[in-house]
This record gives sequence, structure tokens and C-alpha cells, in this order.
Amino acid sequence: MDRFHELNAFIAVVEAGGFSAAARRTGESQSAISKAIGALEKRLGVMLFNRSTRSVTLTDQGQRYYDRTKPLVDEMDEADSELTSSTLNASGLIRIAASGTFGRLHILPLIPDLLALNPGLQVDLILSDFVRDMVEDRIDLAIRVGPVDDPDAVVRRVASTPLVCVGSRRYFEQHGMPKIPAELVDHNCLLYGGLIESANWPFVGPQGRFSVAVRGNLSSNSVETIRSGVLAGVGIGLFAKVSLADELLDPDVISIFDEYISDARDVSLIWPKRRFVPARVRRATDFFAAALAERL
Repeated sequence: MDRFHELNAFIAVVEAGGFSAAARRTGESQSAISKAIGALEKRLGVMLFNRSTRSVTLTDQGQRYYDRTKPLVDEMDEADSELTSSTLNASGLIRIAASGTFGRLHILPLIPDLLALNPGLQVDLILSDFVRDMVEDRIDLAIRVGPVDDPDAVVRRVASTPLVCVGSRRYFEQHGMPKIPAELVDHNCLLYGGLIESANWPFVGPQGRFSVAVRGNLSSNSVETIRSGVLAGVGIGLFAKVSLADELLDPDVISIFDEYISDARDVSLIWPKRRFVPARVRRATDFFAAALAERL
């Protein structure tokens, strides 16, 4: 029996949830699907499914086999689609992940241009400060601010953004403005990263690099929350400059310690490491590489 037919039958059973549902999905008979799965299991020497009168579920070996083979089949479908297209236009769905604030400020405004240039694309934009598992969540392209530690990803750095320390005029009028970073220990510093009691903010001085342990009454795993707190006069925040955008032009937002800050954060495009990259992903990657380098 054709190995590719066996594999397609296997994936259909997994995704449809059963043999009869897979038969309806593929247009084949249930007996043909069962025969293909049986041949596949015999060839591999393992049971891929737990079968009962009520359900069909993957075994551990079946789950591992699905996780390995599904991306391969997807890539083959992509290759077929590209070669059979007369225009080779980028088309289809692309899932793009970005952090909430950065995505809202810098990615969302670029989406109309991306779609206008590539009318065959469909974009699913996922905005979250939580770093998504690109394979598990089927992310085609991630756009991140900060370090990337993912051995299974390809990283393309497109820009860099400095850190800025800011507070509102209202906060400084009430609590005074610190003159040197060490004085931050006496101020309310809003902390990005979740439920933590303190953080070390990096600075540089005549003697080299140093850090200051800061505390505050508001912490969050959302940049948007910290940003809103600073703008509302709750405390002082440390941000990648791209997270503030036009707020730095607001006379009520004051940047401090510019001479003490040298750290920056990379803005990178990331996609899963694989030999074949679909045309739609290549097109979107090239678009954002150029657009973000110009915008930032």
C-alpha cells in the first residue's frame, strides 16, 4: 500500500477523531481507512491508536508520530501549492505572534499594507506578552522584542530599540525626581514580568555597568499594564522605547537617567527551523523586515 496514502489516512483519523469521520472527510470508505491504518501499524511495528467501541485515541507512540509527520505533510502540501500556482503569489493563512503593546503600536498598523501587497494572504494576528510555542501553537512568524533563546527557531534581527526610564510629571511633582539611579530605591517602580517583589534595573556609570534593586506596588506580565500605570502617575517604569511610541513626545511624560542607560533590545523575526519555508511566510518576513527597520 502507498505509504503516503497510509500517512494521509492516519492524519485524517487523528484530526477527525475516528475512522468513520475520517472516511467522510477523505471521501474513502471506512474499510479503506482501516486497512491503511492497519498497514501503517504493521509496517511501523507499533499500535498508533487505542481503539474501543466508543472512541479512538492516540497511543504515546501515535502522538509522537503525528507530531513528527504532520509538519512534513503540511510542507509537502505547501510545495505542491506553490508549484501548481501559475502566479506563485503568496496566499493562504499566516499566523503571526507579537507582544501585546508592541503589536498594537507597530505591527497592527502595518497589516493593511501587507494585505494590500498580498491580496491572497489571510492574517491571524495573535497579540500576547506570553511567548508562544511556535510548533505547538502553529505560529508561522513571531515578532519579538528582547533576547530569543530557542534552538528550534531561525532568528532574523531587523532593528534595535534602547531602554528608557520614565515617569509622569504628576508622579514627580508628588514624590520628587531621583537624580541618580541609586535613588530609585526610595521610589515606586512598576515591574514587568509578573508577580515579583523586586527587580534589578541595569545602568552604566563612570565605573562601568551596575544594577539597582527596585520595588513597587504594581507588577504585571503585561507591558500594557505597566505602561498604563506609569502614564497614570502610579510610579516609574523601565521600557523598551518602542513600547512608548508617541508618549515620549508628551510633556507630561519625563525620561530620566538617559546618560545612565546603554542597554538596548533587539527586534527580531522568528520562524520555526525547517528546510522548507512557505512563500507566504517568506513574503511576510521580507515585508516586516523592511517595514520595521524603517519604522523603528
